[in-house]
Amino acid sequence: MKKFRKVLDGLTTSSPVSGGGGTVGSPSCGSAAGTPTTAPTPREIDVQETLVSENFQLCKTVRHGFPYQPTALAFDPVQKILAIGSRSGGVRILGRPGVDCYCQHESGAAVLQLQFLINEGALVTACADDTLHLWNLRQRRPAVLHSLKFNRERITFCHLPFQSKWLYVGTERGNTHIVNIESFILSGYVIMWNKAIELSTKTHPGPVVHLSDSPKDEGKLLIGFESGTVVQWDLRAKKVDFRIYYDEAIHSVSWHHEGKQFMCSHSDGSLTLWNLRNTTKPFQVTFPHGKIQKDGRKESCKPILKVEYKTSRSSEPFIIFSGGLSYDKAGRRPTLTIMHGKAITVLEMDHPIVEFMVLCETPYNNEVQEPYAVVVLLEKDLIVVDLTQSNFPVFENPYPMDVHESPVTCTAYFADCPPDIIPILYSIGAKHKKTGYSQKEWPISGGTWTLGSHTYPEIIITGHADGSIKFWDASAITLQMLYKMKTSKVFEKPKGGDTGDDDPFAVQMVSWCPQSRIFCVVGIAAHIILYRFSKYDANTQIVSLEVRLQCETEDVISPSETENNPCFSEPGPHSPHHQHASSPRGGTPEGMKDSCLKVKERSVRVPPGYQAELVVQLLWVDGEPPQQITSVDINSAYGLLAFGNCNGLAVVDYLQKTILLCMSTLDLYGSSDPYQRLTRSPRRNRQSTSGLTELSDNQQSIDMERSRSPTSGYASRRAMLQQLHGVTMYSHDEHHTTTTSTPYCWSERAESRENSFSRSRSSSVSSIDRDTKEAITTLQFGESFARKNDLIPTPCLWVGTSLGVVLLIPMSIPTDQEERMEESVTMGPGGAVLMLKGSVLRFGFLDCVGTLIQSPYEVWRDPNAPEDPDRLRRRKLVHFSPSSSQDTCGEGHLAVVCSERQAKVFLMPSQSCLFVHNITESSFVLRADIVSVCNSVCLACFCANGHVMTLSLPSLRPLMDVNYLPLTDMRIARTFCFTNGGQALYLSSPTEIQRITYSQEMCDNLQEMLGELFTPIETPEAQNRGFLKGFFGGNSNNFDREELFGEAAAGKASRSLAQHIPGQAGMEGMKVAASGVVGDLARARIALDERGQRLGELEERTALMMTSAEVFSKHAHEMMLKYKDKKWYQL
Repeated sequence: MKKFRKVLDGLTTSSPVSGGGGTVGSPSCGSAAGTPTTAPTPREIDVQETLVSENFQLCKTVRHGFPYQPTALAFDPVQKILAIGSRSGGVRILGRPGVDCYCQHESGAAVLQLQFLINEGALVTACADDTLHLWNLRQRRPAVLHSLKFNRERITFCHLPFQSKWLYVGTERGNTHIVNIESFILSGYVIMWNKAIELSTKTHPGPVVHLSDSPKDEGKLLIGFESGTVVQWDLRAKKVDFRIYYDEAIHSVSWHHEGKQFMCSHSDGSLTLWNLRNTTKPFQVTFPHGKIQKDGRKESCKPILKVEYKTSRSSEPFIIFSGGLSYDKAGRRPTLTIMHGKAITVLEMDHPIVEFMVLCETPYNNEVQEPYAVVVLLEKDLIVVDLTQSNFPVFENPYPMDVHESPVTCTAYFADCPPDIIPILYSIGAKHKKTGYSQKEWPISGGTWTLGSHTYPEIIITGHADGSIKFWDASAITLQMLYKMKTSKVFEKPKGGDTGDDDPFAVQMVSWCPQSRIFCVVGIAAHIILYRFSKYDANTQIVSLEVRLQCETEDVISPSETENNPCFSEPGPHSPHHQHASSPRGGTPEGMKDSCLKVKERSVRVPPGYQAELVVQLLWVDGEPPQQITSVDINSAYGLLAFGNCNGLAVVDYLQKTILLCMSTLDLYGSSDPYQRLTRSPRRNRQSTSGLTELSDNQQSIDMERSRSPTSGYASRRAMLQQLHGVTMYSHDEHHTTTTSTPYCWSERAESRENSFSRSRSSSVSSIDRDTKEAITTLQFGESFARKNDLIPTPCLWVGTSLGVVLLIPMSIPTDQEERMEESVTMGPGGAVLMLKGSVLRFGFLDCVGTLIQSPYEVWRDPNAPEDPDRLRRRKLVHFSPSSSQDTCGEGHLAVVCSERQAKVFLMPSQSCLFVHNITESSFVLRADIVSVCNSVCLACFCANGHVMTLSLPSLRPLMDVNYLPLTDMRIARTFCFTNGGQALYLSSPTEIQRITYSQEMCDNLQEMLGELFTPIETPEAQNRGFLKGFFGGNSNNFDREELFGEAAAGKASRSLAQHIPGQAGMEGMKVAASGVVGDLARARIALDERGQRLGELEERTALMMTSAEVFSKHAHEMMLKYKDKKWYQL
């Protein structure tokens, strides 16, 4: 714990201290990072800082959403867990709700195939870089145990028989290698392609596309080649049993469980059934979706990419395949076909099918399979179909796989919500859930998960391109959707061609007050919708206000020699300015036009939940669309809504439905403008509002330049701000730059707009002026001191701009409830003006002992609740006055201001700068927030170069600086947000939300919060095959793979063929690495039980053989007695 003492003048309004970074000093003349500035000393402030660097550690916690660009699928039928591989090298492992684990291959190579070691707590992955990896799943965070890199051949298919430790690996050259799973070393046993085919064959059979052992005999391996050749290889005799040649390419093969038949799917849309008694021609050829045309020929069909042939005791076999539709049916969606007896059911999918897998009751391939579900992995969804019901309903997915239902355009994260808000949102959202799901339990039910002790209510809000908003319960590192609303319902349906925008309702940002449940949505079409929450439905009339926020002249900063020392005049009283506000809807001034979105004018019936009350729209001027809104803040205690863009600021009284303030940024300064400006005639610059969704669809990462000259760094910053806010913003720390970025607008395509933050530059000074605008970048209401001579705190609006200027606007709000609804709120410029380097991003307020001061709010009351005539409904307001907790230092509070370059702490009302910290010189801050961690507060920052930093408050002492994201892109920049409790999140891909923590305490408790992937389960007992069936049907138990594939018999493989890369532990280490209930005793008990079972089975078989031998001996003795006295001619 470190104590900071700062002696300062809290009353006297003195002139700015040279180099002190005070209220009027040059923003470039700050003090050293984290050091206090000098000031007179009549008073002391003691702040006990408890946070130290040991309180911080950055790590990923959990990833939510659908795996982006999935490539592979696997299922453990005993553990009942599912694995999904992706193109970026990620692996998601899913079990029961709460069991959700994400792993990442360091190489980033695409996952080609996944194979579980069934009921062993391990997973084999085959990647596109021709490397095999063995993952240990017996720990909460899986790790790679072994890797095997193939050097000369490319991996195309893998197969691991149940309860085997030898993995078959097929390659592009047509060879089949065998890998020992325990040591991850290649066996010397190799099945070469030229040994598998006939010597007379003149062509290469192609890559191996299928490997499987015969259900009848594990010593027989079926090898499928892409060209249409299928070979059964006798592993013991090292020769071919039979070869099958077919004209069409093979995509997959599936056995009948008796091992006498198998089915192949082909590229011409056909299915062939082969009988082992006669392999010269197929037993049956079918074109499930190919009809016979008038000329007698079959329709040409698309390939059947996969088929599964599963048997059932109580019904006909299931034949399930993907693809195979005829080519002439254009526009048909991807399908999964289920053939059950004579019934054919075609299930149409919304997205292309990547892979599917039939879930069966038994893990043994030589038993009746009894399929009960089909897992279908689509490009953008995961579906499980119930096979036990004739209409094949789908299961309700308990995982949040629909985060990307419409592309995510913004996020918000709240970790300190009122505890009652989640149950209320859930109860209302549950009424709108879809029906028709299967009534059975979700079949992927493996693993264990318990609610940890370190949980609190958390909510994530996502805004989407179609205008929808989703509220998610994010408590206990899970994610469940609570409530969904559509902002498009506020507007009339746009007529065809009315808007030139693909997503006119796209959500740009949200502002939510959990205590009052007031919710504010900012749309990309420069509109704001204000919602109130109600548990009752109601008939409501949506009020619409139109605001003209367009500058008549563009204000450009003059690059003069005096700009480093701007002079402020003492702010004087200033009356509110309303001259730019348009009247409410009805009379539109000439030269303006309404927004392209029309608010519903009729009374509408709204269901319980969030109900729209007010819509504020920015007007078009001279045929030009308004600039996008760059900042918004709402305060329920004041009943005010403030928003701004690159043209100015507007404040709306949402209680009285009136516009209080609408001013250009220049007019906000009044006589206190710190800069000399040049004005010029307006230039028409069409602002397109399309393209937000492209941020979510671009998968290209951008390499942020780490070491740049200050000049080139600004180019990156401006391009970033252009893409983040859709406008050109200008920061005063670029005044001396003689370069500028290429003109940019949202309508540019993703390929050109996200490939780099650097833009080509021109060296003319006039090009600086072309795109320069001072935008309102952040707003916050709060109780503060607008002027140096104020004695008591009053309601204020803090305004931050892209030039690093902070403006305080005092407000006069009637305190009486009746007066508040009748008398107008008065406000206007004339407060303090503070300066920082770079665009202002965030405000925060502390009392003089370092405690965070919350903004005042109104306690929620249902606007549609039945009223009690005897009881007057009054607004209940909660205020956090800065003076309430400051008995020691008198009136006053600390203001924390963070910009994209530096952070400053000011003492109010004296406006003295206590501490300054230059956060970054080579990059710039994208997101900043004042958050609570470990019962204290700190400033958290995320920079464009990928660094995540925390600074102590109020001293701004660096606590953590981690280079977390070496590559970043616009999607991460737009969606990254911090919250209390040391947590943050961002959109790691267009379909996934990544949550991280920077709290050491949460990192320590993470193991407890994560689910267990592996649980000790007894392996199901194999069915008794019967003595005669086992005796005459081929006994696979006699097959000893170790004897065939071991080094003693097969020798060593060539070292140049593959390279073994050891992981964190060996196989033996994996078996003892499990934590929690999966301990040594549990595994020893299960092993003992399994050994006892095997001994019992052996004893039963021995007894059966003895009984059979006795019966045979008895019959033989009777036959001997019957015929021993007869002559041969009497027989």
